[in-house]
Amino acid sequence: MSRPLLVTGGAGYVGSHFAAALEDAGRDYVVIDSLERGNASFVPTAKLVVADISDRNTVADLCREYRPKIAVHFAAFAYVGESMSDPARYYENNVTKSQALFDTLRANDVEGIVFSSSCATYGIPDISPIDESAPQRPISPYGETKLIVERLLAYYRTAYGLNSVALRYFNACGSSATRPLYERHDPETHLIPLVIRAALDGTPLRIFGNDYDTADGTCVRDYIHVDDLADAHMLAVTAIEHGRELPSMNLGAGFGMSVLEVVAAAQYATQSRVAVEQAPRRRGDPAALIASAALAGRCLGWKAQRSDPRSIMQAALLGERRRRDFADPQ
Repeated sequence: MSRPLLVTGGAGYVGSHFAAALEDAGRDYVVIDSLERGNASFVPTAKLVVADISDRNTVADLCREYRPKIAVHFAAFAYVGESMSDPARYYENNVTKSQALFDTLRANDVEGIVFSSSCATYGIPDISPIDESAPQRPISPYGETKLIVERLLAYYRTAYGLNSVALRYFNACGSSATRPLYERHDPETHLIPLVIRAALDGTPLRIFGNDYDTADGTCVRDYIHVDDLADAHMLAVTAIEHGRELPSMNLGAGFGMSVLEVVAAAQYATQSRVAVEQAPRRRGDPAALIASAALAGRCLGWKAQRSDPRSIMQAALLGERRRRDFADPQ
């Protein structure tokens, strides 16, 4: 029988969708989340322990009680702009606290870690689609902290035998079809919820740059449904439980949508017009970020199943309606 999983940051956006996948699979688990940026309502109360991942006593107690073999590590701050203005906070939260967590886990017989990483580790790519051989040259403290943790885990595997895999997300989006989960960020910076809100509220959407070297001049991104991400984590957990050593892997749909294509998809889903306002480019925004997820296909048998534009936009619209129904203040 599989042992319970320890899920850090499981009350956050991606983490809560992974917890829902565990519920569907009948897997036992426990979530540790400080709730600084998570939402307690996203996780069953009986599964949630409110604490910081750097709280060594609480993590050790959970390890003794649940005896997890694998930890799935989502807990992190994830705003690029915030990381530029307050890098110290990002290095403390994303790196120092992760190391404290890993040291407590390995002292308590946890054998493997599935790590939530990011395409931000690549920085501005030389080629597109991006595969895992691309240089990792992050251009923000956020991306740098994710890369440092990837490297830390690689050294911990060599030195201590702590098995791990880093899963590099592209643009997570959408929401569960069956549970009251949704994007809840403060501030909201993700394009898809912003464009849905613009369509529903009749407020303008700011577009940063329209002179990129793309088909319509706006940035192109790879949008991956959050439930597809949850599926990949389930497969990675199984592989690590069986002792497999996995390379770092990209998780993306494998194709891109420009900002204007996202606007068009939102207008179709909501049957409402989206007004746009042009704004200057943001420093450091690449023209295109598109994943090659072929390695995840070969290693995990994974492929995005719900990340076509129509499915993504319908899921995002459902999530926004849930947010409003729950009178979420964000």
